[in-house]
Amino acid sequence: MTVSIALFTQDLRLHDNPVLRAALASAEEVVPLFVLDESVEATGFAVPNRAAFLAGCLADLDAGLRARGGRLVVRRGEAVAETARLAALTGAAEVHVAAGVSAFAQRRETRLREALGGRLRVHDAVLTALAPGAVVPAGKDHYAVFTPYLRAWQRAERRGPVAAPRTVRVPAGVEGVAVPATAASSPGLAEGGESVGRRLWQRWSVDRYEELHDDLAGDGTSRLSPYLHFGCLSATELAHLAGQRGGAGAEAFVRQLVWRDFHHQVLAARPECARADYRPRNDGWHRDTAELDAWKAGRTGYPIVDAGMRQLAHEGWMHNRARLLTASFLAKTLYQDWRAGAAHFLSLLVDGDIANNQLNWQWVAGTGTDTRPNRVLNPLAQARRFDPDGAYVRRWVPELAHVPGSAVHRPWLLDRRPDYPGPIVDLAVGRFQQGRGH
Repeated sequence: MTVSIALFTQDLRLHDNPVLRAALASAEEVVPLFVLDESVEATGFAVPNRAAFLAGCLADLDAGLRARGGRLVVRRGEAVAETARLAALTGAAEVHVAAGVSAFAQRRETRLREALGGRLRVHDAVLTALAPGAVVPAGKDHYAVFTPYLRAWQRAERRGPVAAPRTVRVPAGVEGVAVPATAASSPGLAEGGESVGRRLWQRWSVDRYEELHDDLAGDGTSRLSPYLHFGCLSATELAHLAGQRGGAGAEAFVRQLVWRDFHHQVLAARPECARADYRPRNDGWHRDTAELDAWKAGRTGYPIVDAGMRQLAHEGWMHNRARLLTASFLAKTLYQDWRAGAAHFLSLLVDGDIANNQLNWQWVAGTGTDTRPNRVLNPLAQARRFDPDGAYVRRWVPELAHVPGSAVHRPWLLDRRPDYPGPIVDLAVGRFQQGRGH
């Protein structure tokens, strides 16, 4: 019997998985492999929320494989070493894996090539709808501005979705380990797995996305980002299905998928931007541990900011508009280093993705790809626009649940002050301009 290995990374799905399909096409038996990589754990990236969600993803993937006659083989160790060891044990002629974009993923691919030589098969456009580098401006290795990338993305030829396999045959005698149970740090964490993600997509209506995606209280976003991050859902398939649906909502949703691809192609070309400024602005960041701690705890005195931070703590997820305004508050209003905020987000976000998290933070901070680096999101203006009657704030800041209407956004003006902190900073101070030396 010929054998191949499908090494799962951030593609924990059966539907539209070119890695698994190619492995099945190349051999009579396939080892579906996932490695609990101790080097990932050593980086601190495997935080409780993502570890708990991952456990659900792996259990669901195993159940899907067993329904097709196979099973998931989980190993613990260093990914390259474990994959090479299993390839030697089974005599695998090929090892298939999805191309990644982070510095970690690029190093892993290099080491896999060194260990496996010509047996390694790397597949593009598995984690994204369009592979990084598939479209580039003349004389450059990536797009630095979103709108030209969007136009190129729309013109580019993209692969179509591939069907889930009907049967998976795994060689006998290949042993794995159990996935350890991990307690999430957020009590409202979503359940992981391809089955859950596909149900969410089927129940959610994309038609009103353009109208509702910024409505904080309405919660009209898809909530699919964790499933995209772990690859339980395919960006290619979602873009294809939304395109078939058509309409303003579908177009707006696909645009968000393009933003995701855009950030991945930036990070693929500039992996150092996970820590370094993409466009240095000579910022003199303000340092205040007490203010940073208040922001993390949702105790800034600005209810719309605090509501977002408390949603993050409870769900391990945050509404996209809340991500923008809470990040702007830290990086522009408090003028604290974006890296501190990005690290806190990554400590809790179940969809914590290096490309999207770090580069969105840089976009907000003015060190990234935003063509308007001096943009500042005023929390009171954001509250008036995206939570006009205060429903989102009352949901997440119980101290203010009794305050009616838009008055909830300015509790310091109330006759009877609630048990809630006053503003930690005056919005008129202008720290951002001072830090830039203006």
